[in-house]
Amino acid sequence: MTKEIDIHPTRLGYEILKDHVLPSILGKHQDEILYWAGKSVARKFPVFSSDEIPDFFQEAGWGPLSFSDTRTPKDEVWLTLHEEDTTLIENRSYQLEAGFIAEQFQKLNGFLTECYGEKMLKDKQIRFIVKWDSKTKM
Repeated sequence: MTKEIDIHPTRLGYEILKDHVLPSILGKHQDEILYWAGKSVARKFPVFSSDEIPDFFQEAGWGPLSFSDTRTPKDEVWLTLHEEDTTLIENRSYQLEAGFIAEQFQKLNGFLTECYGEKMLKDKQIRFIVKWDSKTKM
């Protein structure tokens, strides 16, 4: 009789890396480095439509991501990441995720694109605001 091994990463493993290991290595430059690392991850794991981004977040163990129902300008889109614990939201950097989203939208729409996250503690959410410059082609 053999024991089956679960090869999926655990939430605890992700939290140890994200909340303790990376901040101690990256120090005060953590946010900038993670943003560019997220862009690099997006280039290695491209999506073919923006609808695939929430699926990637789920597969990567980054959490449940959804498109916001809020009306946004034509050069902007909002996505919402739901977290279970406000303590995580307060203390965690979401720049890896923001860089990933920015690069995916930039590849898909062909315009210079940036993304930043707003921590919404009361709602246990991070709102990612994706904005592109329709005058700057990539």
